Amino acid sequence: MDIFLQQIINGLTLGSVYAIVALGYTMVYGIIQLINFAHGEVVMIGAMVAFSVIGWLAANTALPPLVIVLIGTLAAIPACVAVGYALEIFAYRRLRHAPRLAPLITAIGASIVLQQIAMMIWSRNPLGFPQIIPNTVFHIEGATITLVQIAIIATSVVLMTALTLVVYRTRLGVAMRAASQNAAIAGLMGVNVNQIIAATFMLGAALAAVAGVMVGTYYGIAHYTMGSLLGLKAFCAAVLGGIGNLAGAMLGGMLLGIVEALGAGYIGDFTNNVFGSNYQDVFAFLVLIGVLVFRPSGLLGERIGDRA
Repeated sequence: MDIFLQQIINGLTLGSVYAIVALGYTMVYGIIQLINFAHGEVVMIGAMVAFSVIGWLAANTALPPLVIVLIGTLAAIPACVAVGYALEIFAYRRLRHAPRLAPLITAIGASIVLQQIAMMIWSRNPLGFPQIIPNTVFHIEGATITLVQIAIIATSVVLMTALTLVVYRTRLGVAMRAASQNAAIAGLMGVNVNQIIAATFMLGAALAAVAGVMVGTYYGIAHYTMGSLLGLKAFCAAVLGGIGNLAGAMLGGMLLGIVEALGAGYIGDFTNNVFGSNYQDVFAFLVLIGVLVFRPSGLLGERIGDRA
């Protein structure tokens, strides 16, 4: 029972990160039906910027650890927002009405470009993310949960709640939902569709920045390729829940994290830890294959606006 509970805690931690990143995928897809495969690299940029800021503050100031992490996160957010805005303006805007293959190739190209830029700035070597938050451990029924895990789960819940309020309780959210149902009609009703799409990219990039700090703090490492696999897993989470559906992205992220943790934990235990770590990444893609075969629309279904 303690092993099961431990894997659930680990899965919720992973799932929290997947859910935050998946929201960026699903918001963009919900409006312009584009899979932004460069979104994982936006997460990486957030981690790298936070690494630089947190490392400098930790070495040159006596600020409390939480304040340093907060400042690092606040520095990463505008950097990622700028990257997200640049992607929308320079990479995707002119391709909205192009054949679907063109934006896909562009997204892959943008991903490679961002990786190479990060490599030139921060080098190709793995970077040790500053671990300034105390590694406090709490015991729950034989399982353990760290202060970092609690912070990641709590932050993700706050962000998901805040995003839901933005989408369903603000003028921006109304405009986003109108554009997702019919961009042409929304434009005729006075909605500046270009601004709304750009705002959606920027909002997803802000979430990606926070996710980058989460990943760096949790694993203690940052690397210029760290966003590739994370982005693919978050995309699997979005498909699992129902691409274009905010609640689906949240549910899919949490479920994917739990499935991955349980699969890796129990297979690793069954094989005396031979396969657990090596095959952990397989489970996300097995889930994706299963969803595409048995329920292509996802658990909650793709969000489709009602039409008269």
